[in-house]
Amino acid sequence: MSAWKDPFNADHRLGACSCGEHHSQAEHDAASATASAAPSADLSADADTEAMTRRTLESAVMRAIFPDDNQRRKFLRAVGSGTALAAVSSLFPFSALEAMAQEKGPLEKKDLKIGFIPITCSSPIVMADPLGFYKAQGLNVQVVKTASWALIRDKVMNKEYDASHMLAPMPLAISLGVGSNPQPINVATIQNTNGQAITLSVRHKDKRDPKMWKGFKFAVPFDYSMHNFLLRYYVAEHGLDPDKDIQIRVVPPPEMVANLRAGNIDGFLGPDPFNQRAVFEEVGFIHILSKEIWDGHPCCAFGVPAEFVKQNPNTFAALYRSVLTASKMARDPKNRPIMAEVLSPAAYLNQPKTVLEQVLTGRFADGLGQVQNVPDRADFDPVPWYSMSVWILTQMKRWGYIKGDVQYKDVAERVFLLTDAKKRMAEVGLTPPKESYKKFKVLGKEFDPMKPEAYVESFAIKRS
Repeated sequence: MSAWKDPFNADHRLGACSCGEHHSQAEHDAASATASAAPSADLSADADTEAMTRRTLESAVMRAIFPDDNQRRKFLRAVGSGTALAAVSSLFPFSALEAMAQEKGPLEKKDLKIGFIPITCSSPIVMADPLGFYKAQGLNVQVVKTASWALIRDKVMNKEYDASHMLAPMPLAISLGVGSNPQPINVATIQNTNGQAITLSVRHKDKRDPKMWKGFKFAVPFDYSMHNFLLRYYVAEHGLDPDKDIQIRVVPPPEMVANLRAGNIDGFLGPDPFNQRAVFEEVGFIHILSKEIWDGHPCCAFGVPAEFVKQNPNTFAALYRSVLTASKMARDPKNRPIMAEVLSPAAYLNQPKTVLEQVLTGRFADGLGQVQNVPDRADFDPVPWYSMSVWILTQMKRWGYIKGDVQYKDVAERVFLLTDAKKRMAEVGLTPPKESYKKFKVLGKEFDPMKPEAYVESFAIKRS
């Protein structure tokens, strides 16, 4: 077996090899080759392979945290590679991941394509790539940046993507054939909770009361999005009919700030980091965080075609564990600065690190001259509650996206894979909830998932 090559791209200066103990990488490689060939070596081939896998994963994490080669080298020289890798290993559960991968059945499919939109909601799916969580499960995953939600939907339905980052309402709409031909899509996890905002143009700082928004043009990322349903809910609670008093248009998230700057829209209810980017560019201000509308609301989901789940159960389980491990890491506040480092490069979110840090840490400028401190501005609770699904269906019914009788409970439990999520959460050390439905409040009004029709009928402004 050939000696392991240093993925840190360490140069040939003193202590610059992968282990930090040789004058050059060539010297390190020669020593490793000699050790591998020695008859007295007590490492088995399997143990050697395991060590190489661990080093590859650790190196991937170091690359993710320090994408700049010079920055990475300076860090390694300052603390030593042994100390650096020990710190990295303390953050990420490599041993647990490797053990799980070895205990499970053979993968039906190893090479996968997963789509994502470059927003912070995609964090678990995206981070699982550079941090090596997919590789630890034996998967070769290509995460593909995609231009729009409509394109995400089409590529999943055409089997160009094996799974994808999706807006939480999308799998419901696709499964029901709303806005497209019907195709069963499952929600494996919720990718993020909270993490959105209503952002207005700086020219509207004197119009903080939504009653003053008649005639405003707003952008949302997709018809079947929490953004659309939360914006509609918010303005309707302030007496405006979202179909008559304002205009709502679909704009891909990466284009929202430019449209705000150009005056094509007055505001948007959109995903981060674009709310914070609008503040950063001094073209917008944050009117209200989405968590102030519904604290703990879902936004995006990990969508997987039901056919893929059925045909590739072991691969699906490995994929599940990879993404849940990333979710677990993302929920820990101490990891948020690392997340900003991992996600900022052009291949992923392509955003200034300071913008991502403000979103992920919750300490941010609001565009109104204040610095806010909201630690749970964005969170990554992966639980796909059935009650979340039922609420989405009530809003689809309320605004005329679906007609007639709705089998809320049946649809929710068919599309959202809460039972599977509970099992896989336990496997990666997350505590799954005991219950499957929970009540919550939206703008102070309690939602009982057992009484969805009464909830729809309770609204003065509705289409149904």
